[in-house]
Amino acid sequence: MWGRRDPKEVTCIACGASLDRPDAREYDKEGDRWERREKEFEYLCKPCHRELCHQPRRGLESLLADIEAESVPAGRFVERYYDAVKDDCEAEERGDRSGDA
Repeated sequence: MWGRRDPKEVTCIACGASLDRPDAREYDKEGDRWERREKEFEYLCKPCHRELCHQPRRGLESLLADIEAESVPAGRFVERYYDAVKDDCEAEERGDRSGDA
């Protein structure tokens, strides 16, 4: 009646540990955990959450989806990711913010 209920027990997506929901940290692959409408969150245990890079992930999920659009060997995937991130960093250094979403 007052909204959805969180599960009582969740699984850490990084290590697979089962833990009580209050002991877990929410992970939002879209990077905006404050926008809660029509989302299903994944969870991390506290040690795995501490290991995360907490820098903004501006466009990371869409970048990964674009790179992964066709099936490629892992080495080629990493090359594509590096090239895409390098291009974005160079554009940012030039002050070209047109790639921002």
